[in-house]
Amino acid sequence: MSALITYHRATTKTELEEILSLQAQNLRHIISEEEKQKEGFVTLQHDFEILKKMNDACAHCIAKQDGKVVGYALSMLQDFKHQIPLLVPMFKEIDKTIKAQHLSTNYIAMGQICVDKNVRGQGVFRGLYRYMADQLKDSFDAIITEVDTKNKRSSQAHQAVGFKVIKNYTSNNQFWEIISLEI
Repeated sequence: MSALITYHRATTKTELEEILSLQAQNLRHIISEEEKQKEGFVTLQHDFEILKKMNDACAHCIAKQDGKVVGYALSMLQDFKHQIPLLVPMFKEIDKTIKAQHLSTNYIAMGQICVDKNVRGQGVFRGLYRYMADQLKDSFDAIITEVDTKNKRSSQAHQAVGFKVIKNYTSNNQFWEIISLEI
């Protein structure tokens, strides 16, 4: 029987380092094509400094098992929209879409979600979003993020927890879907 998985907000340097370690194991350029299709992938690699700044502004949500981070959902306030060059196009598209569709501007961007291979299929993805929504519902109306359309597993998992596609666009020779979850 596997150990209990618990959900928290990241508070320590060790937790942030474990987030970066898990991220590094799942980057799209280091895993095989087969694994990308079957398990999904993450696109962006953060450095410790920006991850800590984001966490200090709004603590990231993490899943832990036996004291170790086994999943994370990164919180990214709109204040960071110009600090990560790869995400600038996403924020521009979100801003245009919100205006065109008359959606709430009171959202938080989910900067990235990832679950350790050893606990996939145990509800951690859903648990992270449930926890994140519960933690942030008094401050925000929605969680918005983007998914590379080649990342079928991620797209399907997000839709299964209630995210709706609000826009498709192209940036950096990749096709993206911007998705939103009302909280």
